[in-house]
Amino acid sequence: MRAEVTKERLVDLMRELARRAPKTGSYRVYFVGGGTAVYLGWRRSSIDVDLCSSDEVVFRDIQEIKERLNTNIEFARPEDFVPPLDNAADRHVYIDTFGPISFYHYDPYSQTLSKVVRGFQRDLEDASEFLRSELVDAEKLRSLASRIPDSAYAKYPNLSRRAVEAAIESFLEGT
Repeated sequence: MRAEVTKERLVDLMRELARRAPKTGSYRVYFVGGGTAVYLGWRRSSIDVDLCSSDEVVFRDIQEIKERLNTNIEFARPEDFVPPLDNAADRHVYIDTFGPISFYHYDPYSQTLSKVVRGFQRDLEDASEFLRSELVDAEKLRSLASRIPDSAYAKYPNLSRRAVEAAIESFLEGT
């Protein structure tokens, strides 16, 4: 069993990824899910850290990094589970830069949508924290979700516009 991921362990991971990244170029790595919650202090720890990057070369030594840091690392982004939101790339939240890698929290609205649709208690608690921290505005979340094209749901056969919008309304009514 691997060690729980704390904020200190996340910073160790950031440093290690930067140390092993190619020295030419600049890269972006995004925290998703529990990594964001832990880094922002909403949770003390998580069982794993979800990461993504369009520059996968930064993950070339990921197996060694996982072993060295005794950390569960997964690759995931909200769009793996829910339709993408308009202009998500404009809403990533900068964390810090280590060497050639700039680290960000993945778009808070996309993370919140994914957590609300998934609906697990811990996910809903994290989604509530996005609202409390003002990284997410309830009306903007509704608006972004309502603008998801019907055609986008074809990639997600277990989802429908009605179910997604109902999950958002139920969540927002409970906060």
